[in-house]
Amino acid sequence: MINVIASIRIQPGKRSEFLKIFKANVPNVREEKGCIEYFPAVDIDADFVPQSLDENVVTVIEKWQDLEALRDHIHSEHMLAYKDQVKDMVEGMSLKILQEA
Repeated sequence: MINVIASIRIQPGKRSEFLKIFKANVPNVREEKGCIEYFPAVDIDADFVPQSLDENVVTVIEKWQDLEALRDHIHSEHMLAYKDQVKDMVEGMSLKILQEA
């Protein structure tokens, strides 16, 4: 199984608009072959140290059957359309692709 943590930095004031577009695409992703889990998450203040809070970051939690499924996902038509829709809202992104140790 492949785990993905994608942190997407959104322009200030654009998070709600971004999430609306992102969530509209979630059903398409969940129907993809090899998708186990896929959802956006935002920070909550849990009062834990050393928690870092950032209202302009959306973290995407993903689980895929294998790398082939993840690669297919990245190049899918609906993901290319989504990326085009949000390109002016996104300031940057970091990506962690992980497997169980």
